[in-house]
Amino acid sequence: MLKLLELPDCFYPNQPTLIFPSSPTPKHSLYLSNLDDQKFLRFSIKYLYLFKNSISPDILKYSLSKVLVHYYPLAGRLRASTEVDQKLEIDCNGEGAVFAEAFMDITAEEFLELSMKPNKSWRKLLYRVEAQSFLDIPPLVVQVTNLRCGGMIMCTSINHCLCDGIGTSQFLHAWAHIITKPNLDPLIIALHNRHMLKPRNPPEKTFTHPEYVRIAPRENSYLDMDINHFLQSQPLVPSSLTFTPSHILYLKRQCIPSLKCTTFEVLASHTWRSWVRALDLSPSLNVKLLFSVNVRKKLIPEVPEGYYGNGFVLGCAQTCAKDLVISNMNYGVKLVQQAKSSLTDDYVRSMIDLLEDKSVKTDLSMSLVISQWSRLGLEDLDFGEGKPLHMGPLTSDIYCLFLPVVGNFDAVRVQVSVPESVHDKFEYYMNECLGKEANGDAKGSLVEENGFC
Repeated sequence: MLKLLELPDCFYPNQPTLIFPSSPTPKHSLYLSNLDDQKFLRFSIKYLYLFKNSISPDILKYSLSKVLVHYYPLAGRLRASTEVDQKLEIDCNGEGAVFAEAFMDITAEEFLELSMKPNKSWRKLLYRVEAQSFLDIPPLVVQVTNLRCGGMIMCTSINHCLCDGIGTSQFLHAWAHIITKPNLDPLIIALHNRHMLKPRNPPEKTFTHPEYVRIAPRENSYLDMDINHFLQSQPLVPSSLTFTPSHILYLKRQCIPSLKCTTFEVLASHTWRSWVRALDLSPSLNVKLLFSVNVRKKLIPEVPEGYYGNGFVLGCAQTCAKDLVISNMNYGVKLVQQAKSSLTDDYVRSMIDLLEDKSVKTDLSMSLVISQWSRLGLEDLDFGEGKPLHMGPLTSDIYCLFLPVVGNFDAVRVQVSVPESVHDKFEYYMNECLGKEANGDAKGSLVEENGFC
C-alpha cells in the first residue's frame, strides 16, 4: 500500500451549522473559578477519534442538541468579566456549538498508518472558526469527516476553561448515551456551579507554590534561562512511544531500593529524566516537572460527582538537572510522590487564593508539563457503532501527553514534541533503561509507530 504522508483536503458539502440546545436553557453568567480561567488554560482541548463505521450526521446533530440542554454552558460564549479585571466568565446565551460535516478521500486503514504521529495536515480534520480572539471561538466545535471506506473521523474542540479531561470525557459519554440509550436518564447529572472553588475572602496564601511565578517587568536573566522559550523557537517533531505493561513493570523494578509506585509516577519520572538528558541542560539548572492531579476527592468537602469544570491542579517536582540525571529511577519517583502528597485541601485552597493575583503565571520556564489522558475512559467512547480504532490528540506540542492505547487498558502512549536536533537522543534515552529484553519490545513498537512496518 502506498504510504500516505499527508492527508488530502477535506470536501465540505455544506457550510457548518450551529447546534442549539433542543429546549430552553437558563440564560445567565456562569462564574469560572481561578482554576478555570488561568492563562495557562486559555486554549481548546482537541480530540481525534477514528471509527470503523460512520454515524448519520443527523443523528449526531440531534443528540448533540439534546445533550447541550444538560451541558448548556458549552452552547454559550466566553467573555471578559464586567466585575473583575482579567477574569473570564461564560455568557450562557444558547448561541450554539459549531458542527461541520466533511468528506476525505482516504480509508481508516490508511489513517491508522499515520495515527501515532500527528502532523500539520491533521488540522484539516477540524473546522477552523475565523475569530479575532480566543474569546470569539465557540466553546464547542465538532467536525465529522466521512471516509472512503465508510469509516468516520470525529474531531472535537472543547474550551479548557470550561472543562478538564474528566469533564470532557463526562460530556462526550453523555452525548453518546443519548444515542445508544435514548430512553434512559443520563448516568451522571452535570454540575455547573463552581463556587465551591472560590477563593477565600480575604485570600490566604499559606504555602509557597513553585508551580507558579510572579511576572515582573521582563528581565534578561529570566529570558536567558527560559527552556520553554527555547523549545518554541526550534523546529519541533513529535515523539510517540508506547509502553506496554511489561515495559512499565521493568521500569518499576529499577526503583532500587524497593519502592511501591504507580504507573504514572514511574513513567513521569522516566520521561522527565530522558527529556532533561536529551536537552543536555546545565547540571546546576533547577528543572521542574509539572503534572496534572485530580483534586476532586482531596478537597474538604469533596467536589460533588458530575462537576465537569477544572478540578485538577499542577503538582510540581523539582531538582537540579545533575541530580536527576545521575540518580537512579527511585530518585525521580520519590520527587513525584512528594509533590502529589503535598496537594492537601489547605495547599489547594492556598493555590486558589494565590491565583487571585493576576500577575501570577504557571512557571513554564524550566518545566516539562505532563497531562494524563489515559484512565479517563476517553478511548471507550461508543456512539452505537463500536469503540474507536484510534483516540488521541489532533496535534502534538511541547506539553507531554500520557495517552490511552485502544485495546490495552494498562499500556500508555507517551507523546511529546521535541526539537528535531534531540529527537533521536530523546527516544534513545526513553528506551535505554528498559533492558535488553524489554528494550527489544520497545524498539519494535517504536518502529511500528514510525510507520516502517
